[in-house]
Amino acid sequence: MSSLTPHAPRRHAPKHRGQEDGSMGELLSTVTSDVQQLLRQEAELAKAEIREEAGKAGKAAGMFGGAGFAGYMVAVLLTLAAMFGLANVMDLGWAALIVTGVWAVIGLILYRRGRARMRTVSPKPEQTIQTLKEDMQWARHPTG
Repeated sequence: MSSLTPHAPRRHAPKHRGQEDGSMGELLSTVTSDVQQLLRQEAELAKAEIREEAGKAGKAAGMFGGAGFAGYMVAVLLTLAAMFGLANVMDLGWAALIVTGVWAVIGLILYRRGRARMRTVSPKPEQTIQTLKEDMQWARHPTG
């Protein structure tokens, strides 16, 4: 079968049973090829969007990790210093409890900031979903 080009339309050719089937076959082949290409392009768009969102998630996860590690190191060292400092004015057990409460508040603040940052990450490829909806509308009404 020969492929149709925009410069050589077959509208004016005589309609024989064989030619009509060939034209329908070519049209179906062209539509199938176009749909396959469209689906490949949509898949590439989805991959690009997911990569972008994964980058955001990676940065947020890095902040969680950094906050956790820094918080751990600071907590250990400052807890010891604060406990021994407070032990000069009160029992060591109470000093440890007070310092632990302070670090619990700091940990809560860091957690909330990380959670807020993570909420800005979108797991859905929004642009791809929108273009797929548009493609479906076009497929239903290609001339409209």
